[in-house]
Amino acid sequence: SPPPPTWMPEGSSKPPKRPAMDEAKRSRRDSFGPWGDPSIKYLYYCPQMKELAHSIAAQPTQLTIRPMEVSWAKFPDGFPNLFVEGAEEIRGKHVAFLASFNNPDTIFEQISVIYSLPKMFIASFTLILPFFPTGTAERVEREGEVPTAVTLARMLSHIPMSRGGPTSTIIFDIHALQERFYFGDNITPCFETGIPLLLDEIAALPDKSDVVIAYPDEGAMKRFHTFFEAFDEVVCTKVRQGDKRLVTLKEGEPEGKHVVIVDDLVQSGGTLIECGKVLKARGAKALSAFCTHGVFPNDKHERFTESDMFDNFWITDSCPQTVSRVRGRAPFKVLSLAGRIARALEI
Repeated sequence: SPPPPTWMPEGSSKPPKRPAMDEAKRSRRDSFGPWGDPSIKYLYYCPQMKELAHSIAAQPTQLTIRPMEVSWAKFPDGFPNLFVEGAEEIRGKHVAFLASFNNPDTIFEQISVIYSLPKMFIASFTLILPFFPTGTAERVEREGEVPTAVTLARMLSHIPMSRGGPTSTIIFDIHALQERFYFGDNITPCFETGIPLLLDEIAALPDKSDVVIAYPDEGAMKRFHTFFEAFDEVVCTKVRQGDKRLVTLKEGEPEGKHVVIVDDLVQSGGTLIECGKVLKARGAKALSAFCTHGVFPNDKHERFTESDMFDNFWITDSCPQTVSRVRGRAPFKVLSLAGRIARALEI
């Protein structure tokens, strides 16, 4: 008979037993194997969103949300020097990233991490972008204008696919719902809203039975009308008078009412103030405002802290640079999106 193969022990017809795999190698091998537990989410975040990320993780949901760290250093030339902590730990796991694109200077470093995470052999990837900052630049009215909402949607549409397929993205109160169609097939947008937070605040007002909802223009009315069918409504509009655009009352009756003005975002606040003047002149007994995204560039929030026109001004924590400036200052009250984000991650 032929001699046994050289890799078998002499006088044996069976190969030798392999030595036991040490625990480190076994853990490394298993990390590439079965899908991670879908009830556990690994949540990375940009530095501006640290407070919100930990608040999301603390929410009472069916998920276990584990905050994870990224090292956000810079090279001497100013370009980002990034490192994702726990890269081996998240293999085969369900991962999310909480972003803030309020400052254009930080978008590149965040996009670098966002593009890298799906390639780390993760089971699925979710991008949480509470505020889509270029949403108001969604259309072109004359040749030469650049719709930067389309540009940002294209950037996000090129996020690589994870093992689970296209990226899911959670966005709150995007300026126009048709922007859903600006995104490509590599990303699935989930549009959420902060309006339920406002409804809770209205329900707690002592004069809640006198509340009417106002919109600063027809666009806001079309965007949010369906959330307030149980309320009387007031619609303002802008009319051109020479070189100026004036706010007037288009429909509804504010007299003797607590009027709550609703819009998706506020920048300088000029339109809200002009709308408030019109409503006061027409007999509104009290004014409040809600904007999901309080942008307020160049400290424009001070137009409201230095005035007593508004009894309440509710914003969410979608714009972290604003939260630190207005927290605890009347008439502002910051409503956290943490609970709604945590529940959206359960989908």
